[in-house]
Amino acid sequence: MFINRLSAKSSSRWLHTTAGARYFGPCKTAEKTFDKILVANRGEIACRVIRTAKKMGIRTVAVYSDADANALFVREADEAWRVGPAPTSQSYLNVEAIMEAISASGAQAVHPGYGFLSENASFVKRLDSAGIAFIGPKEYAMAAMGDKIQSKIIAKQAGVNTIPGFDGVVRDAEHAVEIAEEIGYPVMLKASAGGGGKGMRIAHSAQQVREGFKLASDEAQSSFGDSRILVEKFIEEPRHIEIQIIADSQGNVLWLPERECSIQRRNQKVIEEAPSTHLDAETRRKMGEQAVALARNVGYNSAGTVEFLVDKYRNFYFLEMNTRLQVEHPITEYITGFDLVEEMIRSAAGLPLTTTDQNAVQINGWAIESRVYAEDPEKYLPSIGTLSKYQEPRSWQRENDVRCDSGISEGSEISMYYDPMICKLSTHGPTRADAIATMSHALDRYLIKGVTHNIPLLRDVIASADFGAGHTTTGFLAEHYPQGFKGHRLTAETATQLAAVSAALQCIRQARESSGRAADHIVVLPQLKDDGSVHRLEAHVSLDLDAAAVNLQGTSSFSASVEFAGNEYASSTMSQMEVAWDIDMPFVQVRHKAKDITLQFLDPLPLGFRVQFMGTKFDIDVLSPRQRELMQLMKEKEQLDTSKMVLSPMPGTIVSVAVKPGDAVSEGMQVAVVEAMKMQNVLRAPRAGTVRAVHVSRGATVNGDDILIELE
Repeated sequence: MFINRLSAKSSSRWLHTTAGARYFGPCKTAEKTFDKILVANRGEIACRVIRTAKKMGIRTVAVYSDADANALFVREADEAWRVGPAPTSQSYLNVEAIMEAISASGAQAVHPGYGFLSENASFVKRLDSAGIAFIGPKEYAMAAMGDKIQSKIIAKQAGVNTIPGFDGVVRDAEHAVEIAEEIGYPVMLKASAGGGGKGMRIAHSAQQVREGFKLASDEAQSSFGDSRILVEKFIEEPRHIEIQIIADSQGNVLWLPERECSIQRRNQKVIEEAPSTHLDAETRRKMGEQAVALARNVGYNSAGTVEFLVDKYRNFYFLEMNTRLQVEHPITEYITGFDLVEEMIRSAAGLPLTTTDQNAVQINGWAIESRVYAEDPEKYLPSIGTLSKYQEPRSWQRENDVRCDSGISEGSEISMYYDPMICKLSTHGPTRADAIATMSHALDRYLIKGVTHNIPLLRDVIASADFGAGHTTTGFLAEHYPQGFKGHRLTAETATQLAAVSAALQCIRQARESSGRAADHIVVLPQLKDDGSVHRLEAHVSLDLDAAAVNLQGTSSFSASVEFAGNEYASSTMSQMEVAWDIDMPFVQVRHKAKDITLQFLDPLPLGFRVQFMGTKFDIDVLSPRQRELMQLMKEKEQLDTSKMVLSPMPGTIVSVAVKPGDAVSEGMQVAVVEAMKMQNVLRAPRAGTVRAVHVSRGATVNGDDILIELE
């Protein structure tokens, strides 16, 4: 295998703006561990491991695919080795190439991050045979707990509460139906190997079991190389709460305070927090003790996570154990002060944990993590492209109260080959309310251009009353957005704010162009209706120009009166509104009645501009009364009729096509499956009819909105 070595280089010039040990204190390790470790992963988790290794004085080796040759983690490592082309099976899952890189670089240990080879027991066995330390659990513990079927049996033996289900291997779809009928619906079908929401489906009927079994097993094979599926009872209205454990090879095991990960889409976590609003001290202790008992039962060492489903009565049931570092580990580090990567390295080097006293583990404040993805937040479909503008938020009210774990920078490419995560954005505060306020501010100050992203959804959830009250279950997104998330729905307060600020921004722009400042503006805002459609919300905004102080750089002062057409909302005023905007910069900071409001000025438009407000992008028209009068005389442009077309919802690869020209289809019938970033999406006929044309075949690469199938 040819491996291309990059010349070793100082990485100080590439240090990320949020890098360093400041979130969990200085290095606690004075003892010798390793001289050099290889990170068998990519993206943000590779950067995360590299930073702790540097803190500990350990040199680092990155491995990369062709698609990642210029990635941030490659630049931050002391050296980097090519392991293959972009597809994961030929690069980050290519054990032979990675073993060659280990040998050639002289690395003494391997940290796997999460995903890829992190829970591959045969890879650990290869490392053991080569005398290379694996920074994770031993092979036997990983094999036992990484298999969901086997781990459930072991959990029962250890006295851990478990969910009713079938403990053996499910032979096929019909066997899955038999099991489901016996257990009772709804049931969860999930991959025996792996995690991260891949290979998971909920089924409420025999037909859904049959369909879900094929999709789940295909995804499991694609993601983990193991198509085995298990079936268990689906607990309705559950909370997903997990216990972090850390263990060393000397028999010391600690449990750390819980993380709640209930807000999920497609069984993948979106927002996590630590601790949980739902647990009391007694339940927390019981869950922690069961997690430790399970770890001791298999001789576990290193970091691991025991996941539970918890019902409204605080009954908890073992879900699975992830034998690796979790994506959401930063919030545990925030509230405990542990550097979990450092603890893993110490364990792999044969050292004890930095503390072995369970009573020394305390909860310090509250932390929240939002997973920022390059995806359409309505349909949860990935987006690819180049980050043309990228700026991460910084600390706000307290030092280090904002943490960005990312592996990208401006100009980075979001590829169809890998997970679409941009960043894990975490915030911390003395109280939950402080952490929420800091997260709202951080999301407002996060600039991403070039790809579609899910910040609108994250911001809306964080601002919701139910989230604020801690009323969260795994059904949160489906219950709050039954038609899919469409964007922030303006309230009387936010509509008034957006209309008044838009008029003020237009006034500042007019002053810059020396075109005179108008007092009266018709501001047209896109407003969501109950059915998810959008209508035009008009507001007449009058600015008091006599009292206005307009500055092109810095802060301008305005007073505005806002009157909505059709009396949709009551008239109101925003007096003494301070608008801080350097006209060439994206961020607009508004202060009114001691309250801060943040917008992003994204792009000018022919009749106004595009801004991001409450996380959502709004295309706003700001018209003079005369322009408004003339606009009413213009015809609306006709929209393309796509009712007879099946379009690709995202860039990806066609897995299967179920129809051919001349076939009759019914509405909702499966016609094709497209895969992107290891997730399979079923495409269905939009209406009944006859297939006129099929434009793709199995294995074809498609772009978003490509026409795949046409009906007569």
